[in-house]
Amino acid sequence: MKHCGTQTLETERLLLRRFEHGDADAMFRNWACDPEVTKYLTWPAHADTDVSRAVLEDWVASYAREDFYQWAIVCKENGDEPIGSISAVKLDEDLSIVQVGYCIGRAWWRRGIMTEALKAVMDFFFDRVEANRVEAIHDPRNPHSGMVMQKCGMRYEGTLRSSARNNQGICDACWYALLKAER
Repeated sequence: MKHCGTQTLETERLLLRRFEHGDADAMFRNWACDPEVTKYLTWPAHADTDVSRAVLEDWVASYAREDFYQWAIVCKENGDEPIGSISAVKLDEDLSIVQVGYCIGRAWWRRGIMTEALKAVMDFFFDRVEANRVEAIHDPRNPHSGMVMQKCGMRYEGTLRSSARNNQGICDACWYALLKAER
């Protein structure tokens, strides 16, 4: 893969950009503090803005790496305040695979925002990074996440039983992926 780091991406309604230190309050308020948002994620809801600030410190420092991909999702109509995040949660250099993870504040659910963000990120990984496969997984108790994957053209590949862990404990994992050749 040809890593180039987190680049700014723009869609009709969204700006996907690097996080900044000043985003901690919006991150905490808009999604990171909400246990309903983090219910099926691998990290717990943040207890306070200090936790969000510490996470952002790590992410901002990691932008120095060419193989680090973490975007703030910003709705253009809302100014520059992030409402969620999308990132490469796992990279397999040998097989040119990128696994993507995402979350968005509850106030923005079911508006097509995450689908729009995921499509842009998938295009970026295929076109700029030259990934061969982009994949994502979700807990079957969170079917809306799988619907986002389907709307982006990912194909359901199967469910691995008791193969993952999230805030609900050990769980099944539904796998979706799209190959570059299938676009």
